[in-house]
Amino acid sequence: MDMQGEYRIPAKRETVWEALNDPEVLKACIPGCQELTRTEDGGFEASVKAKVGPVSATFKGAVRLENVNPPESYTIAGEGKGGAAGFAKGGADVKLTEDGDETILNYEVKAQVGGKLAQIGARLVDSTAKKYATDFFATFAEIVQSRAGGAQTEDQTEQAAPEPSAAAPTPAPESGVEPAPVEAPAANEDKIREDATRAATEAARKTGAKRKGFSPTYWIIILIIALLGLTLIFNG
Repeated sequence: MDMQGEYRIPAKRETVWEALNDPEVLKACIPGCQELTRTEDGGFEASVKAKVGPVSATFKGAVRLENVNPPESYTIAGEGKGGAAGFAKGGADVKLTEDGDETILNYEVKAQVGGKLAQIGARLVDSTAKKYATDFFATFAEIVQSRAGGAQTEDQTEQAAPEPSAAAPTPAPESGVEPAPVEAPAANEDKIREDATRAATEAARKTGAKRKGFSPTYWIIILIIALLGLTLIFNG
């Protein structure tokens, strides 16, 4: 199976890279990811459950990184094993390009398969794999936008707080009646801080927001493993 794709992520590359370091983001973007661990040789292993129609399977995949050129490009080589169902071997070339305030991601996947489940056609395999990829990037873009919005609001909070000016003295009343106190206009700073808190909370709710120092390539690794697994299950 060969597959290519390009996705435009509405955030700067720094923001995208930061989100890719959060393992909770990865789990939120790829349904069925049950486990993700680092191996002794510097690679990664994962357990993913995939389903299309009446057929479902849980498989284990292992990948390694090659030709790493952070933060622009890298190659991922991997293998998925589904027990009696067979196996899938393949990889992907990935490239990240800045485009103003956005990031363009290009990828090219190639896979070879073997196994028993050959009754399901390649067309269904391809369409299902593409749907997985589309769903992944749609969820990822939503999460990144939430994070970018929260960061932007926080910056506005810091810039919008004006230095307090000295209040003009209140003239003494001409009569014996004390003037009613004049209420100060509502501070814009409070509203901005509330907006920033709300945006940050929403982003954390969607992603889990737990930084654990994962490599920013984890997310694409899970994607490739999922694609390899689908190829294994439906094209073996």
